[in-house]
Amino acid sequence: MYLKTLHLREFRNYRDRQVEFGAPKTILVGDNAQGKSNLLEGAALLSTLKSHRSTSDRDLIREGAELGQATGIVDRQIAPVELSVTLRRTGRRTLTVDGQGCRRQLDFLGIFNVVEFSSLDLDLVRGSPESRRHWLDGLVVQLEPFYAHLLKQYDRVLRQRNALLRKIRESFSPMANRTDPSQQMSDSALPVLDAQLATLGTKVMRRRSRAIERLTPIARAWHDAIGGGAEQLSIRYASNISLFHPSAIREEPEVVRQGFLDLIREKAIAEYHRGTTLVGPHRDEIAFSINETPARQYASQGQQRTLVLALKLAQLKLIEEVVGEPPVLLLDDVLAELDPNRQNQLLEAIEDRFQTLITTTHLGAFDAQWLKTSQILGVRAGEICSQGDFSP
Repeated sequence: MYLKTLHLREFRNYRDRQVEFGAPKTILVGDNAQGKSNLLEGAALLSTLKSHRSTSDRDLIREGAELGQATGIVDRQIAPVELSVTLRRTGRRTLTVDGQGCRRQLDFLGIFNVVEFSSLDLDLVRGSPESRRHWLDGLVVQLEPFYAHLLKQYDRVLRQRNALLRKIRESFSPMANRTDPSQQMSDSALPVLDAQLATLGTKVMRRRSRAIERLTPIARAWHDAIGGGAEQLSIRYASNISLFHPSAIREEPEVVRQGFLDLIREKAIAEYHRGTTLVGPHRDEIAFSINETPARQYASQGQQRTLVLALKLAQLKLIEEVVGEPPVLLLDDVLAELDPNRQNQLLEAIEDRFQTLITTTHLGAFDAQWLKTSQILGVRAGEICSQGDFSP
């Protein structure tokens, strides 16, 4: 898998710029806030249809423009394919594959695979559970594009259920109807939403759990290589269903679904008082441990960096194994955050096996051989030039 060209129109600070990638490794060098990360963001959008820096299409469109667009040509083993995303300030975005419109996101996802690694990812270990769920969901979508549709369905039912819980809580009056909250909840549409949530939640949890099981041995191998084998990494998908029923996630889907429903019933009164759903994958955790010690609470900064680096390298290999082609690696301002040993481990792992786009403010982290075999582009104020055209 190889990104041949990327064309950005009215995207972030790019008015109209096309880049042709002429080497397996491309280094984008320039000062901060010049557009290096924006270019990687455009490439990632063609893969995941998401930005890790914004949830609004408006933020991606250049100031003063009504439309923004990212278009890329990707070489795949079967044949080259052109992907395009058009963003609008008002109205929905449109997607095309080889010039043909896509009615569903599912028809677009999975064609172009990337692994993003930015300085923000270095807080993955000590960040919020939500950030770890987001990381895992992004990986599962790359492995199984249909998962994006499942997540969308689950989120829709979850929003409906939360709205109904709030409505029940607001309308309940012990003096008026002489019933307890649980009876009112049973008499509402809540049981229907419970069943839908349990069915969809089971599918989400089992896919997440399966991805962790496949990723863990690869991540452990990288963790050993980077750390010299001195520490042992463990990764566990900590579902709140498995806390209620420890083996549930490994059981048949109906067993998991029943455990989900059992826990919903157990939490019914607590959910009523809080007006929100307390059971399901939206509250799950991914637990990292080093030598059986929780990494979130006790890992040093160096241990965190080793762990995250191992995760990213494992993602590359796992996606390649599942998809059958190596993904493209996007490294956004991450080398400066790694010490020389971890920098070398990362750069040696890449070699020419994965097409890599790297942003940096200086070239000092790269040895002469890397610079010799890389395409080097300078970035300044939304303009991209070859290394000799201007001094970044």
